[in-house]
Amino acid sequence: MPLALFISVCLIAACGLIYELVAGALASYLLGDSVTQFSTIIGTYLFAMGIGSWLSRFVARGLVTRFVVVEMLVGVVGGLSSLLLFLAFAYTEAFRPTLYGIVLLIGILVGLEIPLLMRILQDRFSFKDVVANVLTFDYIGALFASLLFPLLLVPRLGLVRSALLFGVINVMVGLWSTWLFRDVLPRKNWLRAGGAVALLILGAGLWKGQRITTLAEEGMYADPIILAKDTRYQRIVLTSWKDDLRLYLNGHLQFASRDEYRYHEALVHPGLSAATARGRVLVLGGGDGLAVREILKYPDVQQITLVDLDEGMTALFQQHPRLTGLNAGSLTDARVKVVNADAFTWLDSSAVQFDFVVIDFPDPSNYHVGKLYTSAFYRLVKQHIAPGGFLVVQSTSPMFARQSFWSIVTTLEGAGLRTWPYHVYVPSFGEWGFVIAGLTSYAPPATLPAGLRYLTASSVPALFDFPADMQRVPALANRLNDQVLVRYYEHEFDAINR
Repeated sequence: MPLALFISVCLIAACGLIYELVAGALASYLLGDSVTQFSTIIGTYLFAMGIGSWLSRFVARGLVTRFVVVEMLVGVVGGLSSLLLFLAFAYTEAFRPTLYGIVLLIGILVGLEIPLLMRILQDRFSFKDVVANVLTFDYIGALFASLLFPLLLVPRLGLVRSALLFGVINVMVGLWSTWLFRDVLPRKNWLRAGGAVALLILGAGLWKGQRITTLAEEGMYADPIILAKDTRYQRIVLTSWKDDLRLYLNGHLQFASRDEYRYHEALVHPGLSAATARGRVLVLGGGDGLAVREILKYPDVQQITLVDLDEGMTALFQQHPRLTGLNAGSLTDARVKVVNADAFTWLDSSAVQFDFVVIDFPDPSNYHVGKLYTSAFYRLVKQHIAPGGFLVVQSTSPMFARQSFWSIVTTLEGAGLRTWPYHVYVPSFGEWGFVIAGLTSYAPPATLPAGLRYLTASSVPALFDFPADMQRVPALANRLNDQVLVRYYEHEFDAINR
């Protein structure tokens, strides 16, 4: 019996942490800025646990019954939390109150669990053994959950089914407790009936949860969803309407197939066509393979190394028929090597130099991505540029995020690089910006590869001309210890959304 009890403690701790992680991940997906979301959710959750622990002092009788009821309640609320949050985001204006309300409720219930259990056990074991063993297994459960969540649960089950699965585990702990404490527990059958109802609710969620999530997400996107999946790092959604295929990462549009060629031709060709050598090319980000598709139009390119963090992303664009049709099967070309790694870490461990580097990361909407726009990162990239080589950076919109755009230019210059900023109009995004950088002089190319749909050699010089409302404004460089770019970006896009 003691071992069974302490295993229950381990499972309780794992469940509580999983609900917290699900809320933080979901808020990051839907609201951005993972640092803010996880920080506020963890703080709210711990505060709520303190409330629950304080409230436990007022439970004087029926400790086992109260403990079983708490287990079943936290299982139902925690298990359904991700479904409720998806629905709240899609159909109401009250996502944040719903988010923090659920976190508070779960935290209070979890805060009740351990004090109640310790009081139940204090008559059966010595106090010092109760405290030592309960806290030990509590921390073991937390470690188990923190490892399981990113490595297995999110990529295999997704956020919705992960929460529901651990809700089932919570309820099962409650039902198991009715057997462990059967000698002191009145109304066992009523509690077991309640547990059975809770399992039916959660089972229905597991059965129909993905369908409900899809319906909720369809309310968030204009076009029908043809694919939605969670990876270890992000939520990927593909929508389709007639001949337009759209990719969203964490709710942010990455491309629309109707006009992505404008973006990717502008990203690659003004710099690569001007390079004196093109043997080795590095692509950082760009896991969709669309920039690689453009690079492969140069017959003198011998090797392309693509470094993208998310294996789920690159695998999707290597296998999905509509996506391989869009990128022309670029990620399975013999000249392409796909590396799934953090770009910062990979660059730090590699000594290879490249004739051209394409940096195609998502916009700097959070600190995790913002580190890839810092002077430290650009100095690291500079070490991998061969003599006479260039790099190009996707740099958000000089129209809608003007200060963010020029902050990227300032950051590149602060890393010791010469810069040539330019922009292009992409209907799905509006005016979009890029920066070519290097250590030598740059001149727009006289020729471009055959078969481009948008760019011509004569049109390239005009891309470097900025109208008055997009010209340079003062902006600080983005540094690792002070990611001012993320704040610029949030402020500018918040202003647009008001």
